[in-house]
Amino acid sequence: MKIVKILALGLTLALLSIPVMAADEIEATEHVLVKTNLGEFVLALDGKKAPQTVENFLAYVDSGFYKNTIFHRVISGFMIQAGGYDSKFKRKDTRAMIKNEADNGLSNRRATIAMARTFEAHSATSQFFINIVDNHFLDHKSPAPGDYGYAVFGKVVSGIEVVDQIAQLQTGPGGDFAKDVPLTLVIIEQMQRTQAPAVTSDTVSPNSSTNKGK
Repeated sequence: MKIVKILALGLTLALLSIPVMAADEIEATEHVLVKTNLGEFVLALDGKKAPQTVENFLAYVDSGFYKNTIFHRVISGFMIQAGGYDSKFKRKDTRAMIKNEADNGLSNRRATIAMARTFEAHSATSQFFINIVDNHFLDHKSPAPGDYGYAVFGKVVSGIEVVDQIAQLQTGPGGDFAKDVPLTLVIIEQMQRTQAPAVTSDTVSPNSSTNKGK
């Protein structure tokens, strides 16, 4: 009897030592290098949990669509948004709208990348945003249009300091936008597929907090 108990205890300890992957953890299937005039960062994309979103994003990357586009909306303590306008604030023609995969279990945590869209749930095309803090209020809650959420499909795994630098830029009006445009133009010079970085950034800030201002 004692032997059975010891074996059971050993099995329990062994099971406890196995790392358990959280439901909202990114599983990297592809990596993309983002080169801006302020520095570089690397994205890990989850093609398993967000297959259509990643396929769509990579189609834009591979075609060179994002070259010379800008971060046109920056809100400190919230997010930075890009992928739709060139440096002259001219909106670029896009591919068809895609299905919203916000119900994939991934959460809008700090350093994650998600698809921007209109009030229509399934209206995302090329624009994306990177969460500066945990924005759980943007997560999927129900199929209702107002609760559908914003589809997370990856995260920044290197160069988060560049993202934070962009988030701290002074903003104001620009182009046809009345506010939230960086007064220092932030240009995406190039996006390309790359290998996983050898050392990843610490993307979790102990002081990060949820912003409820979208």
